[in-house]
Amino acid sequence: MEEVLIRLRMSAYDAHYGGGLVDGARMLALFGDVATELLIRRDGDEGLFRAYEEIEFLAPVYAGDYIEARGEIIAEGASSRKMRFTATKVIAPRPELSESACDLLAEPVVVCRAVGTCVTPKDRQRR
Repeated sequence: MEEVLIRLRMSAYDAHYGGGLVDGARMLALFGDVATELLIRRDGDEGLFRAYEEIEFLAPVYAGDYIEARGEIIAEGASSRKMRFTATKVIAPRPELSESACDLLAEPVVVCRAVGTCVTPKDRQRR
């Protein structure tokens, strides 16, 4: 199956809590963007996200972190697509060194995993 990858840096705008901590919901928003691209590639339409079956928040994310969100379709129904998502931290800021210092992590840190289902245009037309 085809995999989709989005990489971006978490900004101060993404930080929701003290210490620059990013809300876990931001990872889910990234997964939604990955799902949209997967559906466009597979069906030529954005589709709609229906539900998450499983979500695990595994490590904190902070403003300045670079996150890679990946997803793939793992099962297909006539009008639905089941997807698996993973978000990893690949670069982390080093504010103790300087305001612009960062480390490329030798091993990416898995910060979130999820499994969810999206519906295709066929299912939306039935409603």
